[in-house]
Amino acid sequence: MVCGGFTCSKNALCSLNVVYMLVGLLLIVVAAWRKGFGIVSSIHIIGGVIAVGFFLLLIAIVGLIGAVHHHQVMLFFYMVILFIVFLFQFGVSCSCLAMNQGQQEKLLNSSWGIMNNDTRISLEKRLDCCGLFNDTQSQGVFVSDLNLCDAPCVKKSPCLTCGEKMLQHSSEALKILGGVGLFFSFTEILGVWLAMRYRNQKDPRANPSAFL
Repeated sequence: MVCGGFTCSKNALCSLNVVYMLVGLLLIVVAAWRKGFGIVSSIHIIGGVIAVGFFLLLIAIVGLIGAVHHHQVMLFFYMVILFIVFLFQFGVSCSCLAMNQGQQEKLLNSSWGIMNNDTRISLEKRLDCCGLFNDTQSQGVFVSDLNLCDAPCVKKSPCLTCGEKMLQHSSEALKILGGVGLFFSFTEILGVWLAMRYRNQKDPRANPSAFL
């Protein structure tokens, strides 16, 4: 059965907003999960992704309500805010994908440097690693951290450095968040266009003599 233009637009807009809600939740969950590794929270882009996911989730709910009730004021604000979310999401996603390993190492080094010994030891236990990076620039700090390290791996076998593990976690998070965010950011342009089209259509349930 072929649906009418109004019904098709309504169904498409509702379906699209359900997808936006799922994408928003996915961005929040993945970013919060990786942020839970402690040092990864120093990458502020991940915090930006959580903010984008939160606003995308909220505006998707507004869009869904506006589509169901054909509420023109809600649909107008939905179009404007969704376009703004698109701009932020596109920028944040590109930043996630563009951040290379060298930039991540600088962020990790700066965050590690301001941590006290208790915080470092706690993080080492949680990630089961010792020290940050075993390189010539921070050899003295690494040796000091190694002597204080109380991670479970110390009793079993040589430990991996925390820098290796953190880079792995942060790289995975940035790739997932950047890829998902970038892909679905383009669908938000479709959402803006579809909301504009649907908003200007006559509701067949309304009074035929009423103006839009």
